[in-house]
Parts: sequence; C-alpha cells; structure tokens
Amino acid sequence: MLETNIDKAIKASYFSIIGNTLLALLKGVAGFFGNSYALIADAIESTTDIFSSILVLFGIKYSTRPADENHPYGHGRAEALITFIVVGFLITAATVIAYESIVNIQTPHDLPKSWTLIVLGAIIIWKEISFRLVLKKSKETNSSALKADAWHHRSDAITSVAAFLGISIALFCGKGYESADDWAALFASGFIIYNSYLIFRPALGEIMDEHLYDDVVENIREASVKVKGILGTEKCFVRKTGMVYHIELHAIVNANITVKEGHRLAHELEDYLRKQITGVGRVLIHIEPDDYS
Repeated sequence: MLETNIDKAIKASYFSIIGNTLLALLKGVAGFFGNSYALIADAIESTTDIFSSILVLFGIKYSTRPADENHPYGHGRAEALITFIVVGFLITAATVIAYESIVNIQTPHDLPKSWTLIVLGAIIIWKEISFRLVLKKSKETNSSALKADAWHHRSDAITSVAAFLGISIALFCGKGYESADDWAALFASGFIIYNSYLIFRPALGEIMDEHLYDDVVENIREASVKVKGILGTEKCFVRKTGMVYHIELHAIVNANITVKEGHRLAHELEDYLRKQITGVGRVLIHIEPDDYS
C-alpha cells in the first residue's frame, strides 16, 4: 500500500510541475500583451509554483527512503521541512506581487485587453480542477508536502479570480480605473500569505509531534478490540513522519496469560493494524493486564 501511495504522490507532483510551467508561460505572455499586471503577478506566482513543486517531488522521494542506522524512524520528516520551504516560496511570491502592485497603482498605464478575461476564465477552471485532484492525492497518501502543493493551485485560482474581477472592473468602468487589476493583485497577495499560514501550521505540528490525529487513534482503538484476546486499549500515541504513522499503543489483555502468549498477541495486533489502517510505519505494543491497579 505504501508503494502505491508513493507512486500516487510522485505522479501528482509531476502533474503540478508540468501544469505550472505551461500556465506560467501562458499568463506571462497574456499579461504582457494584454496590459494586465494582475496576469503578470499570476505568472510570477506560477513560476514560484514550478520550483516549489520540484521541491515537493524531491521531498517525497527523499522522505520515502527506508530507515537506516542513523534514522530508525525513516526520513519522513524531510517532507515537513520541504513544506516549510514551499511556504517560504509562497510568502516571497506574495511579497513581490504586493510590491509590484503598489508600484503599478501609482504608475499610469493602459486598460487591460478584454480578451485577457477569456484566458483568466480558462485558468481559473484548470487551477481549481488541479487543486481538487492534488488535494485528493494528498489525502490518499497522507502527504503534507502534497497538500501544500494542492493549496498552491488553490492560491493560484484565487489570484486569477481577483485578476478577473479587477480587469472586469477596469474594462466596465473605463478610464480612471486602469489600476483596478493592480488592486486585485494586491488583494491576492494578502490571500496568499493567509494560505501560507494554513499550510505551515500542520507541518509545524508534525515536526513538534503535536497530537493532531484523533481520527487515526479512534480507528486504532476500534480495530484493536477485534483481535481475539485484546480486551481493550489504554494509552495510544500517534506521530506522523512523511506519509506514515508511527503508533505506540497500550493493549489490555487477560492478566493470567503467559508472557509468551502476551508476546504473541502483541504481534497479532501489530499485523492486524497494518492490514486495517493505511500508512502505518513502526508499531510499538505495550501489554497491560486487565487487573492492573
């Protein structure tokens, strides 16, 4: 199952890289010839998206390296670190867009061309489709870096919507409203920064081993009691590294069984959890007697 998840994540990353490259070229050309800085700002963000998607691809491949003597839990944390870098790209792009928007607001320029709205409409639809596809893959693979990449697509869609509205206002209102699309780009930069925080926060929690996986814990508890001999569960800790969950579980068994029997139950429980729950890494089972006080 893990190999399948890795393949899905890698394919989604290549999809993002190719899509962002084509869109950056389209936006840049359309923005230049269509007199729209909002489109040029969009192209700037798509250009940073290319590099961030390449980083995501590298992070996914590196994070799935097997455990070794120096990294007994594997290399999964590299994915969260890559997410931090991706957020840095987003913030940098937002800063550049905001600065250039302010400069252009103060500089007289021609109205955008009406045909740029057609280009933007197609871009919005494509980026929203891309967001949904990559987000779906991020959920299937438990990849925080892929989730960040998905939100790159959504941020791109939002900046395109802002550009569409700005250009529409400029064209509808005419002379004196040439800077409407620049204001739209400025608004979009603020939204990108906000999304950067939404991406950064879960990755920080992953690095800090913050408890964020109540749904996984509940699935573990429900699955555990289905193993014959496991009477219940006590403590359950889950940490996420890359695309896998490492589990520490205290399982309650009959106090009168032998140590050998308890050892066998622990292995049966571990094997069962691996079959029932997607993306399980290391599992540590601690056996607790049912009459312990």
